[in-house]
Amino acid sequence: MTAPVPRIPAAVQRLLDETLPPEAMELLSGPVGEAVAQAAGYASQALSDNTRRAYDSDWRAFTAWCAAGGIVPLPAAPVVVAGHLASLAKTLGRSGLRRRLAAIAHRHRAAGHPWEARHPAIAATMRGILAAHGKPARPAAALTSVEVKRLLAACGTDTAGGRDRALLLLGFAGALRRSELVAIDREHLRFTSEGMTVFIPRSKRDQEGEGATLGIPRGLNPLSCPVRAMEEWLKRTRIEWGAVFRRVSTGGALEDRLSPQGVWKILRRRAEMAKLTVDETERLSPHGLRAGFITEAYLKGALDEQVMHHARQKSIATTQGYRRRARITRDSPARLLDL
Repeated sequence: MTAPVPRIPAAVQRLLDETLPPEAMELLSGPVGEAVAQAAGYASQALSDNTRRAYDSDWRAFTAWCAAGGIVPLPAAPVVVAGHLASLAKTLGRSGLRRRLAAIAHRHRAAGHPWEARHPAIAATMRGILAAHGKPARPAAALTSVEVKRLLAACGTDTAGGRDRALLLLGFAGALRRSELVAIDREHLRFTSEGMTVFIPRSKRDQEGEGATLGIPRGLNPLSCPVRAMEEWLKRTRIEWGAVFRRVSTGGALEDRLSPQGVWKILRRRAEMAKLTVDETERLSPHGLRAGFITEAYLKGALDEQVMHHARQKSIATTQGYRRRARITRDSPARLLDL
């Protein structure tokens, strides 16, 4: 009588791409298999939800393209990946192509297939595409206190307006990413006579979940003070726990937690109402609140370490990139010319 084949947890099975000997199958069907399944679960959380969704979307597009050509997507030969990038040359920009490549690389590595990021076929194709079709990157327009105050003037006094005032001011004063903004719960806020503290449990550069606490002082102008705007929002809505920023119905009722895409929609709507536009070489984006804080802080004399700590930046190169952009005109040697 043939012994039954041990059942392996599904999470473990997804990690296997080969047939194992019976003794290994037996081992993985027991406590070791459960531990490996837990490891697979932790590994799946290594990427942020937004990154995972983006990679999943890119991978589906790649597999559909391969299926249309009768090609196996995993593992994919470098020339196949290069061909896929070439097929997207006229439709995706620099960041889109790099994200597609990152998604394909991630799937290969996760499945245990070798991946050479700098393979000549892929690298040369990417350089050629950017040379022929590449456009200068359009950074998020820095929204400084001048632009933020224009946005505030367009918020109004209804429930949605109160939410948007608190959202925009906290996003600016805290140099927060939109994913960080919508993840804030009432339990993350502490108010004092000097201002408030905001605990950020997880962010783009903190996938290990160490967290960070920001200090937001009270502003000099009551109409643009982020602490006062937040206090008024919480008092108005009586939010005592859970999501601070929520969707608001047309009748003014609070609904579920606001999404990162919802932040973008709020900014676009308030910008349209305020008739606020940005230069065509830049783009209107919630990231502009973060960029605006860093830009204005540098122009007012903030030090690198102050900006890095508040904006939770891990790389000094990133911080200095913002500084160069902020001071490109003020520090230009052309100021020394007799013009």
